Amino acid sequence: MYRFLLSRQWVTLTLVALLLVPTMIALGIWQMNRYEERSARNQLVTDALAADPVPVERLAAPGHAVTRAERYRTVTATGRFDTDAEVVVRRRTNADEEIGFHVMTPFVLDDGKVLLVNRGWIPADGPSQTEFPKIPAPPRGETTITGRLMPDETTEASGIKDLEGLPDRQIMLINSEREAERLDADVLGGYVAQTAPEPASGLPQQLGHPGKENAALNYAYAIQWWLFAAAVPVGWVVLARREARERTADAGQDTDTAESDAARAESAAV
Repeated sequence: MYRFLLSRQWVTLTLVALLLVPTMIALGIWQMNRYEERSARNQLVTDALAADPVPVERLAAPGHAVTRAERYRTVTATGRFDTDAEVVVRRRTNADEEIGFHVMTPFVLDDGKVLLVNRGWIPADGPSQTEFPKIPAPPRGETTITGRLMPDETTEASGIKDLEGLPDRQIMLINSEREAERLDADVLGGYVAQTAPEPASGLPQQLGHPGKENAALNYAYAIQWWLFAAAVPVGWVVLARREARERTADAGQDTDTAESDAARAESAAV
């Protein structure tokens, strides 16, 4: 009944099914790994934002790379802004996807070390982004700021190319090592995205809270791939049984036809 499974068509179909099943299982495992990675990242963000603020120098130091556990931690710092060494970060967008700049202002701590502070987003108010924009001044004199600790920006992590030959006082990425060379000072690793005090004029627009990744979508995709993997052998069995029934029915019809022809031939002979 099932000799047809040895035909070229069915051998090919069986090989494709055998290839699809482990591939779909592997894709489901990959999606589940992505779900676990994103869930862990979301938990780190939640824990960091919920933690009590600490002085920035408790977590950051010159040459220190901000870790995943330290990222987004709320920190405080007391010192003064050095607007003479202020630069802008090119090609940054706000919540409305408008292109402008981030304002990066060195913040000199009481012990002389420098903290890089991203004060937020401003529009590109000139005819092109080659002109240095007008930047609202930060508070003068000694002040205390609060913000979220962030790691140095890299092309690998952000996808932003670190272009050369930029206009004066413009950069592509915030990097503490490079800024330490430019400022000739001890610069704490990473930078701080300022959250307080808020600017009186509304500019720069402070950066929003970090969003959470949609881990549930990866979980759903994993289940979907595994259901597909289970459906392949079920579908193969259904197709094989239907083929067998059809072949059996065709064989029965051929037998009946042969018997009828034989009966008519015998009757004619008599």
